[in-house]
Amino acid sequence: MRFVDIIEKKRDGYALTQEEISFWIRGYVDGSIPDYQVSALCMAIYYQGMNDDEIAWLCDEMMHSGEMIDLSDIAGIKADKHSTGGVGDKTSLSLAPMVAACGLKVAKMSGRGLGHTGGTLDKVESIEGFQVALDEEQFKKQVNEIGLAIIGQTKQLVPADKKLYSLRDVTATVDSIPLIASSIMSKKLASGSDTILLDVKFGDGAFMKTPEDAEKLARTMISIGKKLNKDTRAMISSMDQPLGNAIGNALEVEEAIATLKNEGPEDFKELCMNAGAIMLMQGKLAKSEQKAREMLQKNIDNGAALNKLVEMVKAQGGNPEQILHPELLPKAKMQIEIQARKEGYVKRLKALELGTLAMQIGAGRAVKEDTINHAVGIVLHKKDGDYVKAGDSLATIHTDSELNEDWIKNFYDCFEMSVDKVEKAPLIYKVIE
Repeated sequence: MRFVDIIEKKRDGYALTQEEISFWIRGYVDGSIPDYQVSALCMAIYYQGMNDDEIAWLCDEMMHSGEMIDLSDIAGIKADKHSTGGVGDKTSLSLAPMVAACGLKVAKMSGRGLGHTGGTLDKVESIEGFQVALDEEQFKKQVNEIGLAIIGQTKQLVPADKKLYSLRDVTATVDSIPLIASSIMSKKLASGSDTILLDVKFGDGAFMKTPEDAEKLARTMISIGKKLNKDTRAMISSMDQPLGNAIGNALEVEEAIATLKNEGPEDFKELCMNAGAIMLMQGKLAKSEQKAREMLQKNIDNGAALNKLVEMVKAQGGNPEQILHPELLPKAKMQIEIQARKEGYVKRLKALELGTLAMQIGAGRAVKEDTINHAVGIVLHKKDGDYVKAGDSLATIHTDSELNEDWIKNFYDCFEMSVDKVEKAPLIYKVIE
């Protein structure tokens, strides 16, 4: 088999066989197929696409290109959730304790942030002493005992994806649904959970810009999951504005804690309740969305969900006092109020630009080597649809240094105002099973 023939076949719009995809992935991982040939194939896939069988075979080969996590030692159904990323997306920090308090096992491996999207590991490392590096046995033992763990990747999972993603990043082939879907699902499937919930974002602060594109990606990933016998479902949700009010690591932890006390922002809580209901139904712990929501709300009201977060933090070496008393979390040197200069309704709030501004004051990374400042960030006081008077506080900026004029100008530019009343757009566009 010659790899050039595989490139030519896909270039001309034909479907690849399972054997050809296996030859590609195995050869690329062992180094026998060079980057320049794989670049050509990725570009052919970008233009010609792949059918459902090709995508499932690609995902399966990538999934088995390295070690796999075996969670069979953990009793019960193991659930996982993946978000395609966005601004202010601290969902795992509230959602995982909520569903774990209801009896679902959550064995979650998370990543770090780069650019405007914050990583879950960066957020939990805002908590003093919190350890994200557990070995596999510690990980499984903790999930068995308390039902919940959030850690970094522990094994050499999916090396094919690492190589392919790096190559796609420099060859303008990232934006390909077959390649995105197989990348995400190979990592989720290699992590060993029984059920997968995908939160596929669309809008200004998301990778997919329209709900139609987000739905197409979601359906592709669900198809992969079903072909590989995993209960995979998806929520399509808006990221046209930040999720919740807080952008920045410790600030987002604080908002997640508030949500577990019934005190968080309505949009963020609603997303957690939607996701939690789906996960409980996937886990066979609730027969209907209404019953699942009642279970989640009960465990928020009685403090069990917050206590589950305290248990996880304590088990992973973190300071539980910071969960019980969030004022002990890292604090920035300054809190600067930014006030509205004119009256009107917030018509549009630019999520991507706000995430970039938070990164510029230290809340994110421009390159992998950058150090995160866990204390800094933005807390919004006005969002889409809100009425604003001149002099009202738009946001509080938590920063360790003064804000320059360009930064402040760019912040104001994130708020598009209207004299006419603006209806709030729905957060959840669709749920797909």
